[in-house]
Amino acid sequence: MRRWFTVCLLAGLALAAPVARSTDYRIATDRSYAVFAVRLLWLHTIDGRFMQIAGQVRVDPHGLATVDARIAVNSAVMDSARFRRWMLAPEFFDAAQYPTIHFVSVPLALSVLSHGGVLDGQLSLRGVTRPIRFELMPSACGAIAAGDCVIEAHGTLARSEFGMNGHRTALSDQVQLGLWITLNSATE
Repeated sequence: MRRWFTVCLLAGLALAAPVARSTDYRIATDRSYAVFAVRLLWLHTIDGRFMQIAGQVRVDPHGLATVDARIAVNSAVMDSARFRRWMLAPEFFDAAQYPTIHFVSVPLALSVLSHGGVLDGQLSLRGVTRPIRFELMPSACGAIAAGDCVIEAHGTLARSEFGMNGHRTALSDQVQLGLWITLNSATE
């Protein structure tokens, strides 16, 4: 009888305990963007901006955040229409075949968003997925308030690792990347 009472008590406590939930924040597409820059002939830098980033940041019940962002390649804006066409062509981003760049971070503590640090994850570009490391800048994201959280991260990738081997004598293999992601509550 005593064992039966203990089992019922524990079952009741388990049912009455609050359920831990995850929290979602969506990327505000109208206030988020990504930038890239690559050296041309080691004298000039070609740069551009991707204006459409969609996705979310999920915070699990343990307080770990995962960034999941998708960048529309065709949303690229550049100073030169000729460079933009070149960049979207098959030898570089191949926007017709691969319209999206996808980044998923490893889970990280929310404190890293506040204090800055390393943001590791996987970047998928041109059908190739490789690990990438971004450096997070400190932000006011500790308690992620809707519209008040801007995540800024900077990193570098080798374009040859993603099959962009064209013009190696004129263009650097190293591409600088930057992300500016503004978050909104998923309920907005």
